[in-house]
Amino acid sequence: MGNAWKHFCTITHHKYLVMKGCFRVGLYRQGLLHDMSKYSPTEFRVGCKYFQGNRSPNNAEREEIGYSSAWLHHKGRNKHHFEYWIDYSLGKGRLLEGCKMPTRYVVEMLMDRIAASKIYEKEKYTDASPLLYYEKGKIGSLIHPETRVMLERFLHMLAEMGEDKTFAYIKKEILKKK
Repeated sequence: MGNAWKHFCTITHHKYLVMKGCFRVGLYRQGLLHDMSKYSPTEFRVGCKYFQGNRSPNNAEREEIGYSSAWLHHKGRNKHHFEYWIDYSLGKGRLLEGCKMPTRYVVEMLMDRIAASKIYEKEKYTDASPLLYYEKGKIGSLIHPETRVMLERFLHMLAEMGEDKTFAYIKKEILKKK
């Protein structure tokens, strides 16, 4: 089986897992439209070329050429990535700063992290996996502090209480407050 088919199956499975999570909390439109840009030629070609199956092809592209063209394309089109929300700062001392993300995109970001962990960890996945991956990562100082707090609260809740309780809380207490 070629890399194009393997990559297609991986991103489609990821998209399906995010959709299931989004549907469970009532984010139907976001579940349906999540990561559609991954099927665009700009992102799909890179995914095929650098496909490995156990990590993002974007990291392999980044290692080879010093940046990821697919990631730069992706983050500029998908509001569930905090990098989408980085803008010039009007304050002194900082050139760029993270803007506060709307809650529904923070929730989609959670679903994205859960799905990615399930895809790459396969049978080793636990409800703590997304938190452990987050803690190892380099999320940086450009995420808005309130966005960071919300995401971390969801990740800790998931690790400690599981999907059912976390998703029910998000649906009933977080998304219904609007």
